[in-house]
Amino acid sequence: MATAASSPARRRPRRGSKGPNSDLSRTLTDCTRRGDAAAAMAAFDSAVSGPDAPRLLAHQYNQLFHLLATADTASLPNPADAARRIFSHMLDSGASPSEATITSLARVTASDASNPAAADEAFDLVATMREKYGVAPRLRSYSPVLAAFRRAGEAGKAYAVDAHMEASAVAPEEPEIAALLDVSTKAGDADKVYEYMHKLSRTVDCVGEETAEVLEAWFRSCKAAMVGKAEWDACKVKDAIVANGGGCHRLGWLGAGPWTVQRVRVGGDGQCEWCGCRLACVDIDVEETQRFADSVAGLALQRETKINFSQDLNAAVYLSNVCTVVPCPEQLDAVVTELRDRYNGKWPLVVLHNKRIAKLMENASNRHLIETWRANGALYTSPIGSNDDWYWLYAAIRLNCLLVTNDEMRDHIFELLGSSFFPKWKQRHQVKYTFSKGKAVLMMPPPYSSEIQESEMGSWHVPMEEKSGDERTRIWLCIDRTGPCKQPHEAPAANEVVQDISPTEASYGCEQRRPEHNGGSVTGKRKDRN
Repeated sequence: MATAASSPARRRPRRGSKGPNSDLSRTLTDCTRRGDAAAAMAAFDSAVSGPDAPRLLAHQYNQLFHLLATADTASLPNPADAARRIFSHMLDSGASPSEATITSLARVTASDASNPAAADEAFDLVATMREKYGVAPRLRSYSPVLAAFRRAGEAGKAYAVDAHMEASAVAPEEPEIAALLDVSTKAGDADKVYEYMHKLSRTVDCVGEETAEVLEAWFRSCKAAMVGKAEWDACKVKDAIVANGGGCHRLGWLGAGPWTVQRVRVGGDGQCEWCGCRLACVDIDVEETQRFADSVAGLALQRETKINFSQDLNAAVYLSNVCTVVPCPEQLDAVVTELRDRYNGKWPLVVLHNKRIAKLMENASNRHLIETWRANGALYTSPIGSNDDWYWLYAAIRLNCLLVTNDEMRDHIFELLGSSFFPKWKQRHQVKYTFSKGKAVLMMPPPYSSEIQESEMGSWHVPMEEKSGDERTRIWLCIDRTGPCKQPHEAPAANEVVQDISPTEASYGCEQRRPEHNGGSVTGKRKDRN
C-alpha cells in the first residue's frame, strides 16, 4: 500500500516548477547568481517577444534591475537603456513599482556616463516616487543620485537632493554627508562646508578614511584659509559652547589664515599632543535635555497610575549634584560617604522606594542611616504603587546631575525612550561603583568624548575610526590655524555637572598652548609645521 508521502497525487509541486514564466524564473535566478546581466536581458527579451508572453512578477523585474545596476558594460554596453525598456514594460503590464524597483532604476540611470542628464533623470525618479507610485523613498534611494551629482560637481543639485531628503524625513549618514562636504569643498562654499561639518558631528562620533580625506582637502584649500573672523566675542562663544552641551559653538568659522591639518593622538586626559587643546566631555545640549526630561515625564504619566514628579523631588535634587541609586544599605552608606569626601561634604540625593524604606526601618542601624539622610535633605522616597526608576531617571535628567548606579538601563523603561541622545547622556552622567576593602570606588564619566569637537578658538578635532576599540591608539585630525591666534580667556565652565576633574580641566574649549614635548604628529615631524 502506497504511503501518503510516496503518492504522486499528494506530492506538492516545488515552487516555480510550473507556470508560464517558470523557465524565466530559473534563468534569472541563475543569472543573478553569476552576475550575468547580458544573459538575463536575452532571457527577458525572449520571454516577452511572443504573442503569449507571460506576465512577469514584481520580484523578476527587481532581479533584472539589480543585475543592470551592477552590470559590466563590456558585455552590456548600455544598462540604463535596458533598464528604461524594462521599466516601460513593467508599467504597460500594470505592475506596481516598489521602492526597491525605483531605487534600482535610479541607480542604473545615475551611472549612465553617456547621458549628461542622467543624474537629473535619476533624481526625478526618486523625487516623484511617492506622488506617482505611492511609495516612500529611503536613504538608499538618494545615495546614487547624490553620488552622481558629486561626480559631476553639481553642488546646487546636490543641495536640492539634501533638501528633498530632509523634507522626506530621511536622515543622511556618513557617506552622504561626505559627498555633500566634497561637492561643497570643490565649489568653495565655506558656509555649506561649515553646515555639513556640524551635520556630520551630529550623525557620527568618528569618521572613516574617505571622510577624513575630504576634510583634509577642504582645510588645506586656499578658500578655507580666506574664511573666518579675526575677532569675535569670546563670552558669546563660551556661552554657546555651554548651551550646546560642550564641544561646539556653531557660530561660524573663527580665526584667520591658513590651516594646519595633522593626524595625531590624544592623551588619556583629553589633551591633544599637537596643539595642547583640552577636549571636552560632550553632553546633550540644553534643548535636548529639556526634551529628554519631558519625554521621560510623559512616558511615566502614560504608564504609571500613581506617578508624581512633585516640587519636593525637584527641590531635593536641586540641593544636590549627585543622584544615588544603590540597592544594599551598607554599600549605599559607603557610596554616600565617598561622595561627601569627594565633594567637600555635600550630600548626594538618595532615591529609594517607599516600600523599601519600611523594611529598612525595621533594623536599628539602617534606621539610623535613613534618619540621618532624611534630616540632611538627602533622601527622596518614591510613592507606593509607582516604579522608582522613573523618579531617579527624571531627577538626574531634569536637573543635569550625575547618577550613581550600576544599572545598565537596558530594560523596557529605557527601551521606551528610543532617544538618539540617551547613550550620550548615559556616558556623560552615569557613575558606576565597585568596592575595595570595604571602601567605595567610583568610576566617573570619561574626561573627554571621542567625537567631533569645535573649540572656542575655532580649531577642530575629528576622531577617526579605531577598530581595536583602544582609545590610546585612536588617530585624530587636529585642525587649527597656523597664524597668530587670539588667546582665550578662562575656559567655559562645565555644563553644571560635577566631574572628577577640575572645572578648568573640564572646559568646553582649549587652552591654546604648544607643549614642549609629546608633540608627535602621526604624519610628520614637529619642525614640518613651522
